[in-house]
Amino acid sequence: MENTQTTTKTPKLKLDFKDSKYATGRRKTSIARVWLKKGTGRIYVNGKLYSDYFSSDNHKMQITRPFEIINQPTEFDVRCNVKGGGPTGQAGAMVHGISKALVLFDENLKSTLRTEKLTTRDSRAVERKKPGRRKARRSFQFSKR
Repeated sequence: MENTQTTTKTPKLKLDFKDSKYATGRRKTSIARVWLKKGTGRIYVNGKLYSDYFSSDNHKMQITRPFEIINQPTEFDVRCNVKGGGPTGQAGAMVHGISKALVLFDENLKSTLRTEKLTTRDSRAVERKKPGRRKARRSFQFSKR
């Protein structure tokens, strides 16, 4: 018996980012490597369109925010490799990387993006668990008797 089931893999997109600017963005435990070039507004994350990669509308809106702030939503193409963390950290890392790459393209955008706090790394991360405690700060339940 032959296997009639065919597997359809999406072909790996070969994206040309030769004349691009590179920046690294970080958030929580996520690291985003971002390449930015002039284009038509396409955003690829790990070889997929960002709308396919992120399911939450909040994350999609967050990623396009740097372009909307500078009033150029369809001027740049983005290729990004993200690893580590979850979707929120990855989206935040992408925003940080995109903002840094935009500043490399045009130094005049730095003040605009800085007022929105997009070029600054958000250093908040999960606090480590302490010994003798249930979580980082939560103690075990106290029993008097």
